[in-house]
Amino acid sequence: MIDRSVLAHATILVPALLTILLTVVPRRALRAVATVGALATALPALLLTTAALTHPGEVDAGDWIAVDVAGGLLVGVVALVGGVGVLLSPAYLDSLTGALVAPPRRERLYYTVLFAFWATLTAVPLAGNLGVAWLLIEATTATSALLVAFSGKPRALEAGWKYLVLTSLGLGVALLGIVLLSAGAPHGGLTALSWGSLGDYDAGRENALVAYLLVMIGLAAKIGLAPVHNWLPDAHSEAPAPVSAMLSAALLPSVLLVAWRCQQGLVPVLGERSGQSVFVVLGLLSIGVAVPFLSRSLAWKRLLAYSSLEHMGVIALGIGFGGPLGLAGAAVHVVGHAVAKTLGFVAMTPLVAHEPQAARGPVSGIGRTQPALGSVLGLALGALSGLPPSPLLVSEMLIEAGGFASGRPWAAAAAAVLLALAFLGLFQSLLETTVGESRPRQEGRPGGLRGVTVLAGVSVLLLLGLAGAAAWLPDTQIVQALARGVS
Repeated sequence: MIDRSVLAHATILVPALLTILLTVVPRRALRAVATVGALATALPALLLTTAALTHPGEVDAGDWIAVDVAGGLLVGVVALVGGVGVLLSPAYLDSLTGALVAPPRRERLYYTVLFAFWATLTAVPLAGNLGVAWLLIEATTATSALLVAFSGKPRALEAGWKYLVLTSLGLGVALLGIVLLSAGAPHGGLTALSWGSLGDYDAGRENALVAYLLVMIGLAAKIGLAPVHNWLPDAHSEAPAPVSAMLSAALLPSVLLVAWRCQQGLVPVLGERSGQSVFVVLGLLSIGVAVPFLSRSLAWKRLLAYSSLEHMGVIALGIGFGGPLGLAGAAVHVVGHAVAKTLGFVAMTPLVAHEPQAARGPVSGIGRTQPALGSVLGLALGALSGLPPSPLLVSEMLIEAGGFASGRPWAAAAAAVLLALAFLGLFQSLLETTVGESRPRQEGRPGGLRGVTVLAGVSVLLLLGLAGAAAWLPDTQIVQALARGVS
């Protein structure tokens, strides 16, 4: 077996090198290089994921790179979502009518920035240090903001600017917390911020709690947790469909992992329950804020954006409840959400080709005028709503059980009510989108539908397999390793 440290370095370096390569290859070779590059980037990442899951007891925790079960799982998610995004990008580019740059430079800019975003995002779950993780998250902001505004439309420019300002402001707050943690460490330097060294903080519990709250609130802005989620609906709505998938399915949970590792590292100082309570509060608040929007008729990508707010809240609840049930539910939810949300977002390209109104307003009756596309939309929304046999239903049940088992019955009960309301809203949208009243639409097969249909078939297998695996996951060494973390 290849050494995990070698795989970790390859996982980070391959997309970084491809970013440089894409700036110099001939224009006619861009798509071919990007396609091969997507496979080359995903291979070491998936090998690393396999190694981390098959040997969960082994943890490589250095000052700069850390590989554990949680990081390995997220690296696999980032690899799959990014790979799908790159492979389905040609359909998006072919449908593009405008961009920030002239047509001759359009594809080069898109692929170069996309791989730069993918490279920095891949490194986030592998960061062995809170300071390094912060720098990487900030780097993802710079690259992804440009992609959000890529179409060059006024709404996209506004969304990109809003995303850049609000998330950078949040990361500035997190940086203040990181500085306080570093100042209270018995030894200076960046190594004082490694996950295993956070517990050495000796400036007092109260000061540690203040620093932790600053870090959590700042990172919550990047995760898209309420009440600092304001950028999320606009950015997800205006970004290219493959980029929206990467933002929602890969970036948000990767930053959430950083917040969780910070909480785990500070357990010797804060205690476990205090740090988990912050996740519970943010999780409940996020689901509660999302529910009214999920109950309305929204444009497709905007609906998926508010669904991201809800699902990040659910994952935060699983982390906050802790225990085998809560952590197993959170792990399943991360993967199930990534599969369903990626399918939902990339389906936007054929959806707009079939119904141009979908870019700005709600649509209905897609299953009546284009059954294949309607089935894809129904599959994505059914999985996200928790409609059986969605693995997200299983993960939510595990998290609910984890809430009661952890001694938080009121929080678990409140979450159950909110999740039921969210399900009703999403299920209503599912019915309207697929079998609601239809209108005359463009004839013919929408561009990009073939690739999305293939992805839907693969997604069905992944979702069903994940739902089955969720039943035995709580009693495995994988969940035990999740609880230990890297610290």
